[in-house]
Amino acid sequence: MPFLAQPSSLYKESFIKALDEFNHEDLWTDLDRVFLENRFDDYIDELSKNSKGLGLPLGWVPSTEYWLVEGDHFIGRINIRHKLTKPLESFGGHIGYEVRKSERRRGHAKSMLKLALPKVLEIGIKKVLITCDSNNLASQKVIKACSGVFQDETQLEDREVPTQRYWIELAPKD
Repeated sequence: MPFLAQPSSLYKESFIKALDEFNHEDLWTDLDRVFLENRFDDYIDELSKNSKGLGLPLGWVPSTEYWLVEGDHFIGRINIRHKLTKPLESFGGHIGYEVRKSERRRGHAKSMLKLALPKVLEIGIKKVLITCDSNNLASQKVIKACSGVFQDETQLEDREVPTQRYWIELAPKD
């Protein structure tokens, strides 16, 4: 049964294979395979620092990443941003997630999001913003299946596809 795990070198081999899958789709192009092969523990340390808000580039917010795994097999990742900036309110939101191509259409994204929501609440976020492209029907279904309520659709200047915004209420309003 898949579960959310802290990023760890236990999943190095499978993570790098997933990187190859994402790269074939022109995704995760910011991750360097050679670096990961030789310094995976440094990458894990960097993710840990991000969670604590240490050494972040200007404009970034603290974020915690979890990996959906089964055994030592990496399935996908979910990133929880601890707060919103103006740009994240338009695109990105509190949560971003990705499932490797060989594992899609198996309900993993929905499971990952459901498993992450209690962790979001632990951070202190009671209302979660999630965005997706208007043509990403799979992501829309995932968000709605996790109680996402559609807010609006906007066309951002730097994006070809309109962005949809959804909110998930995690705690009753005070």
